[in-house]
Amino acid sequence: MEVEVKFRLPNKSSHQKLLSVLSPFHITTLHQHNQFVDGSADELSSQRAVLLLRLCEQPLIPQCVVCLKAKPVLVDGVSRIEMEYEELDPAIFKAFLDDPQKLMHVDLRVLRRVKEEFGVKRFVGLGGFRNVRNVYMWKGMKLEVDEAKYDFGEMYEVECETSEPERVKKMMEEFVKENGIDYSYSVMSKFAVFRAGKLPPS
Repeated sequence: MEVEVKFRLPNKSSHQKLLSVLSPFHITTLHQHNQFVDGSADELSSQRAVLLLRLCEQPLIPQCVVCLKAKPVLVDGVSRIEMEYEELDPAIFKAFLDDPQKLMHVDLRVLRRVKEEFGVKRFVGLGGFRNVRNVYMWKGMKLEVDEAKYDFGEMYEVECETSEPERVKKMMEEFVKENGIDYSYSVMSKFAVFRAGKLPPS
């Protein structure tokens, strides 16, 4: 179970202001290419699950994971979701873009589970989005500030994975308020926004 505190930033101005305030704590910037996958008969989405392929397009050594996400709950800025992931050869990610069926022949635990537990017989690519993720270490917590780039617009979020969501949420709220940064609790996952085909109201 992954638990995250997730705040939505209303616009690029708020996003840039947060990046500036956090700049002394910056660790790295990740350029991510995200692709969502389902079965041809909606086997995953009908059971509130989705398969995510994520390629981090770093200049020297690209890194890739395949991730099964299921049963998401997002309430008052706290996201809880069942998640299982494994590393994936970046070459397979690129092959998938040309032919989603290439995944059927990849022997990974996550993909075996998708085929056996969810009954997927054929993979279908749903499309995806690109994301620029700036990562910071702030007060012992890893904050991730995202600029998700959809075909229909850009969405900005800050999130923090934690086992103490209420404590962390309070700390994050105090921080953004002290720095005059507008925010709201996130109400939709990035996948839900992608499927909706439009940004949620600010």
